[in-house]
Amino acid sequence: MAGHRTENGIGLAPADEPVRAEYMRDFYSWLMEQARHVREGRWGALDRENLAEEIESLGREQFNKLESALRVLLLHILKWDHQPARRSRSWALSIRAQRLELDDVLTDNPGLRPRIGEALTRAYRKARLQAIKETKLKEARFPVACPYSFEDVATRKYER
Repeated sequence: MAGHRTENGIGLAPADEPVRAEYMRDFYSWLMEQARHVREGRWGALDRENLAEEIESLGREQFNKLESALRVLLLHILKWDHQPARRSRSWALSIRAQRLELDDVLTDNPGLRPRIGEALTRAYRKARLQAIKETKLKEARFPVACPYSFEDVATRKYER
C-alpha cells in the first residue's frame, strides 16, 4: 500500500512518498504488501525494481549455501589428507554429514548444478585458509588451486 492512504486516513507512507522509501523504512511491511499484490494479480502495483533485486538476492543466498557446504566439506577433506595421523571416525562422519548437506542443497536447487565448478573454486580458497589456520601446517603444503574434482569431493571414500 505504498504511497496510498487507507480509508481511515492512517497511511503507511505519505501519498507523495515513493515506494522505495517504504522499502527502505519498513522492509517487512513492504514484503507483505508485494506478496499481496502478487496474489491479487495487481501487477502494476508491484515495486518491480526492488522486488527483482530481492528475488535475485534469494538466488545468491542459495548459491552461498552451496559454497558454504562445499567449504566445510573441503576443510574436512584437507585436514584428512594433510593430517593422516589425526584421522578419526569422527572426521569421517563429519565428511559424510557435510555430504548430506551438500546433497540437500543441490536437491532443493538443481539449477545450481551448472555453477558447481565456480562454487568449488570459491569454497576451496576459503577452506584452504581455514585448514592452514587449524592444522598449523605451512601454507605451501596446500595447493593454491583446488586439487579435487566435484566427483572426488562428493564420492571419495573416507573410512577410519
